[in-house]
Order: sequence, then structure tokens, then C-alpha cells
Amino acid sequence: MAKKPAKKAAKKKVVKKATKKAAPKKAAKKAAKKVVKKKAAKPAKKKTARKLNPALMTPYTPSAALGEVVGNKPLPRSQVVKKLWVYIKANKLQDTKNKRMINADDKLKAIFNGNKQVSMFEMAKFISKHLK
Repeated sequence: MAKKPAKKAAKKKVVKKATKKAAPKKAAKKAAKKVVKKKAAKPAKKKTARKLNPALMTPYTPSAALGEVVGNKPLPRSQVVKKLWVYIKANKLQDTKNKRMINADDKLKAIFNGNKQVSMFEMAKFISKHLK
């Protein structure tokens, strides 16, 4: 019978040690919550509209070959790429197995230096040669 009380005493010591270790963690959590509340109390800064770089909006005149696809008016490079993608999607020129590849038709072959298939990353290289 003497063995049972010894086991209970050992369990109490373990429980006490665990609570002593947990106490600093609880205090740290409470302190962290207070810090978060203090930071949230400050008024939020007003977000300003992001300004575009005017160099990105510089209109370029497309070559005759590129003009057949996107039009002959001067356009920023971003608009040229958008119109080219509209043409590619409308004519279903994107490869069905590998969507990164573009299958060129007669109009696009003139832009892509006669290549039958070009990756979408190479497309930007070819477009830049047709913009002035």
C-alpha cells in the first residue's frame, strides 16, 4: 500500500512542473495580444493611386506585318500584346497540348520570322522587332 501514495506524489510533481512551464507562455501570449491591439488602434494610412511610368505608355508604330493583326495606329507595347493575344485566342492558335506554344498562321509567320511555332516568351522578342 505504500507504493500507491508514492505514485500520486510523483504525478503531482509532474503536473506542477508543467504548469510552471506553461505560465510564461500564457503571459507572453497575453502580452502579444496587447501589442497587436495597440498597433491596430492607429489610424490606417490612406492608399494613394499607383502612378504609371509614362515610358510604358509610349505609343509605337507597328510594322506592316504586325499592323495586319493589331491595326496600324500607334499603340503602347502593352496594348499590342493584348491585341495579339485576342487574335491568337480568336483563331485558336494556342497549342492544345502545350499552352505556352503558339502555332503561327500566315499573318503570324511574317511576324515570327517564318517560324511555325513560337513560345509565348519568344513572342515578345519578335514583337519588339516590329515596333518603331
